[in-house]
Amino acid sequence: MSLLFKLVILLLILWALVALAAYLGQRSLMYFPNRTRTSPAAAGLADVEERLLHTPDGARLVVWYGKARPDLPTLLYFHGNGGGLLERAERVRRFMGEGWGVYMMAYRGYAGSSGSPSETANVADARLAYGALMAEGVPANRIILYGESIGSGVAARIAAERPAQGLVLEAAFTSAVEVGALAYPYLPVSLLLKDRYETRKYLPQVRMPLLLLHGDKDRTVPVAMGRELLELANEPKRLVSFPNGGHSDLYRDDNGALAALKEWIAGLPH
Repeated sequence: MSLLFKLVILLLILWALVALAAYLGQRSLMYFPNRTRTSPAAAGLADVEERLLHTPDGARLVVWYGKARPDLPTLLYFHGNGGGLLERAERVRRFMGEGWGVYMMAYRGYAGSSGSPSETANVADARLAYGALMAEGVPANRIILYGESIGSGVAARIAAERPAQGLVLEAAFTSAVEVGALAYPYLPVSLLLKDRYETRKYLPQVRMPLLLLHGDKDRTVPVAMGRELLELANEPKRLVSFPNGGHSDLYRDDNGALAALKEWIAGLPH
């Protein structure tokens, strides 16, 4: 057996071991929760209340709920894969400063919610959150579905199934498979990945106003994916890209996402 052949076999074995490790540990590579439960008051949100949702399979979900001013919408917000509710406290404060309500569910394993996150669980829990918000007295035509990063895959699924005033996707990707293939080009991501978040599949089924927010300098989810989603979506639709925006800084004042969101919401039919 030649040295070259032995080297090839060794490399194949190493590659197989890396692929196996990635498959077994894939959710630890996808979800990065802050598990600490923090009350809205401790986060400086005096007008926000904590709610608990109990799922049919026995999980407990922590929710922050701030009520909207009369005749203004409530953002049913699905967050990204890193951090939790506390890391989005400033967003909640700024949204509520505009008079909008916010109903933000922490995924399983995040911010005091029990269990472990997965696409199946996150989407099922999002359906539960939608129903719970309506039970709070917020009608569908005053709900804006909002998805941030991985939450965009959740929000798009709900928008394909439930009525709402509109849909906002921030730093949205076409699918988690395509993002994973960019991050790990040496692995067969399409064969290994369980949680696929195939927004490209569900967005064409959405029949409501759409706003896409994306940073031109996003190194996690290229803005090209936002443009592709825009092409796939039904009218009315709008993409606002930010020349200096990255993946998670669009609400920095000099990027202007809040102003773009405010303008879009003001133009929605009531």
